[in-house]
Amino acid sequence: MSHARGLNEEEKRAWTAFTTAHALLYRRLEQRLKSDFGLSGLQYEILARLSGAPDREMRMAELAGALVNSKSGLTYQIGQMEKAELVRRRSCPSDERAVYAVLTDEGMALLERAAPGHVELVRELLFDALTPDQVRALADGLGEASRRMAAGPGATRAHGTDRATRSGHGFEIAAALKA
Repeated sequence: MSHARGLNEEEKRAWTAFTTAHALLYRRLEQRLKSDFGLSGLQYEILARLSGAPDREMRMAELAGALVNSKSGLTYQIGQMEKAELVRRRSCPSDERAVYAVLTDEGMALLERAAPGHVELVRELLFDALTPDQVRALADGLGEASRRMAAGPGATRAHGTDRATRSGHGFEIAAALKA
């Protein structure tokens, strides 16, 4: 029987800070998106990912993977967003099993209205509280952790940019970088 390593004091402090900051940030972002635009955080992310994709469309399976969401959960969200005419689905002529989510002009317009306030709130609640070195360390550390988790059990450290950092958050990251 193996014994799990416990967390040292600095690791406990980091873990508590991470989980608390994530919960508080997500709650505030979700509240703002819901009250101002009628969107959930996941729906906003769907719009953002599609806006950055070629032809504003992605295969549903690829989109689910990029959002770290189940295919069934994504299917439900896309259905809700279709009713609001923010996205539409299209089948693939060359692969009958493939379905694409496509960002509509209405969805793009809503994203363009929501993104500035969303980015400003992210900046206010998170990035304005950190120094540039802390932002860099946060991006490096969480990027590496994300890469390892995405690679699966037993993944080893590799050099280069991780997928989570490369893919970013589509529209909101692009908007934040332009600011």
